[in-house]
Amino acid sequence: MSDAEDTSDEQAGPGPLSWRVRAALLVLFAAAVATVWVTNHLLTQRFTETTRNRAELRLALYSGNLLAEIRRNAIVPELLALDQTLINALQADEFVQSSQRLMFYAEQIGGASLMLLDRDGRTVAATDRNRLGENHRQAPYFVDALRSNAKVFTTRQRETGDFSFYYSSRVSAGGTILGVILVELDLGKFERAWSGVTDAVLVTNSEGQIILATEPRWRGLQVAEALERQPPDTAIERAIQATADWTAVSADAYLRGEAVMRVDSNLAFRGWSISSFTTYASVRERVNAVLALEIMVFALLAALAFYALSRKTALRMALFQRESAELRRLNVRLQREIAERERVQENLAVAEQTLEQSSKLAALGEMSAAVSHELNQPLAAMKTYLAGARLLLRRNRPEEAQTAFHRIDDLIERMGAITRQLKSYARKGADRLSPVDMGEALGSALSMMEPQLKSRKVRISRIAPEHPVRVLGDRVRIEQVLVNLLRNALDATKGVRNPEIEVLLAEGETATLSVRDNGHGIEDLDALFEPFYTTKQPGDGTGLGLAISSGIVADLGGRLTARNAEGGGAVFEMQLPILREQDQQAAE
Repeated sequence: MSDAEDTSDEQAGPGPLSWRVRAALLVLFAAAVATVWVTNHLLTQRFTETTRNRAELRLALYSGNLLAEIRRNAIVPELLALDQTLINALQADEFVQSSQRLMFYAEQIGGASLMLLDRDGRTVAATDRNRLGENHRQAPYFVDALRSNAKVFTTRQRETGDFSFYYSSRVSAGGTILGVILVELDLGKFERAWSGVTDAVLVTNSEGQIILATEPRWRGLQVAEALERQPPDTAIERAIQATADWTAVSADAYLRGEAVMRVDSNLAFRGWSISSFTTYASVRERVNAVLALEIMVFALLAALAFYALSRKTALRMALFQRESAELRRLNVRLQREIAERERVQENLAVAEQTLEQSSKLAALGEMSAAVSHELNQPLAAMKTYLAGARLLLRRNRPEEAQTAFHRIDDLIERMGAITRQLKSYARKGADRLSPVDMGEALGSALSMMEPQLKSRKVRISRIAPEHPVRVLGDRVRIEQVLVNLLRNALDATKGVRNPEIEVLLAEGETATLSVRDNGHGIEDLDALFEPFYTTKQPGDGTGLGLAISSGIVADLGGRLTARNAEGGGAVFEMQLPILREQDQQAAE
């Protein structure tokens, strides 16, 4: 039947995908989703951390450059305030060469804008000649410089929105204030440099106001106010943005509607701080590249799987007609084999029953020889008693002759009992089970075996409970098992000086009957109950007695076992289900 089942499975191939293929595809899909999800999660964290570290390093570089520029220009007003040429020009009110001298210093400093103001705040010299004559009398950098003995740093927002940064210091001689030297810092060049490298950078003063920024509209605003305008305005834009940012972690802020990470750092100057904003574009590009490769690999695996399935399906379709014909032929052959096996099983059952009866008759033949010898003794005694009775009658002594006739009657009863045992043992077992007293069955078996036991002078020990031990079975078949066990025990004690057989009947969870001998034991316990296995000499046995006995006990719901006794010899143990009172009532 296994060939038919395999062929049926092959025929099912061209149809819909089998559950194994579906499970494999589902596993592949789940593995792809899990791999993409885990890879996205891990690589996003890793690349985000790498990008953040780079942003922090870049921000440290920006901070250093900005502080270097501020500190480099911080010493300039103090040095120029001590320049004697400029002092003399203010004292003499002669500034022909002053602007030229400031230009010389500007070239040496590197790009700073310098102006010289007189006591009235008027520009009298400047590196940018267009600014000559401007009045700065109300400017904070002029007023604060006049009031302070040290240099003054001033931040001023222009009308255009950007900021100017100044260092100023007063110029005096002999305790007289002559004017103010003003240095304008060009910090806007950093905004231009940053805008080409980083997405956005801003610098705030101690009040949180943005004074430098790559985004011009941020200048003059607070950071929160500037960033508040950045998220997408509409729900559709936010949804699109969320889809685009699926590989990004939670955004720190939004720049032109795009999620960015924010890195802050403090500047060691007047409470300033600097912040940079970096988009997740690089993170997404790197992560998406790996994810695309993984998806491509899984897609290739799926394509290969479908290709293999299609090839297999095409092959099955090509072989389908031939396999169908082979399957039909196979089914016909299997049906013939099943019918043949059923006939063989029926014949085997009949043969087993015949073999069982033959084995019983073989044992009966062995016992009949001993029984004939046993019957000869009563017959000889009867002949002697008849001759004595005839003599007593001739002598007219009828009372004594009556005693001889009673003895002859006893001998006839004994002979009848022996023949009845043989007759009942020769019958086939009944199909219907009935309550059987194990003690009576044992007594009947011992009676049948008595002539053989006496001829061998074997000592029999019988131990049984006083009350009946009943089982549900076939008494004739049970007696057959007992006779086989007694015969085996009798054969096992051949060659033993003092042969002994011990028969024990016990009642517990089961009815257990044990037959023990003091022979040489059993050499091969595993093959003991196999048909045709025997240790007897050729002609002494067929090796079927124990096999048939094991089958009979198994049919009755019991078990027949054998083992070697500790003191020598073998022990055969038959266990049958005990017959309870309720079972006996149901059987009756």
